[in-house]
Amino acid sequence: MSRIEELTNQFHALYGARPRIFRAPGRVNLIGEHTDYNEGFVMPAAIDFSTCVAVSPRNDRSIVIQSDQFSGKAELDLDRPPKQRRRDWSDYPFGVAIKLEKAGHHLSGANLLVEGNVPIGSGLSSSAAIEVATGLALLDNSNASIDRLDLVKICQKAENEFVGARSGIMDQFIACFAEKDHAIMLDCRSLESTPLPLPSDAKLVVCNTMVKHELASGEYNRRREECEAGVLILSQHLPRVTSLRDATADDLERLRAELPEIIYQRCRHVVTENDRVLRAADALRSGDLRPFGKLMDESHRSLRDDYQVSCKELDLMVEFANEVNGVFGARMTGGGFGGCTINLVESDRVDEFKQRVASRYAHAVGKDPEIYVCSAAAGAARVY
Repeated sequence: MSRIEELTNQFHALYGARPRIFRAPGRVNLIGEHTDYNEGFVMPAAIDFSTCVAVSPRNDRSIVIQSDQFSGKAELDLDRPPKQRRRDWSDYPFGVAIKLEKAGHHLSGANLLVEGNVPIGSGLSSSAAIEVATGLALLDNSNASIDRLDLVKICQKAENEFVGARSGIMDQFIACFAEKDHAIMLDCRSLESTPLPLPSDAKLVVCNTMVKHELASGEYNRRREECEAGVLILSQHLPRVTSLRDATADDLERLRAELPEIIYQRCRHVVTENDRVLRAADALRSGDLRPFGKLMDESHRSLRDDYQVSCKELDLMVEFANEVNGVFGARMTGGGFGGCTINLVESDRVDEFKQRVASRYAHAVGKDPEIYVCSAAAGAARVY
């Protein structure tokens, strides 16, 4: 039985109706980490792990939601929306519903069932996947249409303002606009995007450390505050700097004495990472993965040393990956403090890579990693 058939049968058993089903993918970010909320450049690709949301109409203005991954059901009254989040998984879909209503989209009541295979808490953006799939499902159920970029912005608002995670726009954007067999270089200020073909002789291999440290969400917000502090100082000397996107490495060195050391380090990561994304795009256009891989390695060192969002397990996973022949580059992907690494590996070396990295990591850490060989997938769509 296919995934869609199984979800359809589960939905019918729960709600007594045949649903429509919408899918949105998870993602990896090849390079450009913690630059999106600084109006910089990123290079994500959607992966063939996704979240599906099945939907059917109700006769009232309630949204009832259940998930195959979490027990129990949650309910939202659209006429009396809560002012505060529940602090569980339902905050993501309910936040989207609330923000759609505030944006003027009158929603009908809906029964929802969520099914997903994006590993939760792994840095592969399960949150954006459920947000986007829910948004499409609720709008379709209400016979409402929306510009897809507006949906991206509403889903980001849900995560920023309702859930409370001050994430950038990359995850929701790639969930909506990904192209099969391509990465996307996104300018997070203008929201202009460029598809970049991924060579067929290399694979995207994701290594899940199976570790997620509790400090991740708080430290994520702190990094954003530190970047904002850097912009405030730099802008006093350079009025053109309204975000770290506007600063150069020369600016940072010239004004280094004005910046507290920790703020300087945070700013240096973002400024140099933006430059790495631009050079990585040139490497992909030329089909040369060796310089691309070196830029991935540089990115990880910068995230580890300047931005300080890596951890022992991520560093070990990258170290072990780089010991395997056929690896172009390896780095952490996602917010950090656990989660996954992204590795660019020659296609005929993937099996050797999986075996060696898994063995070394399990021996060093005492945990068996999960390793996923991914293809670049298309963006969100109705699938049934």
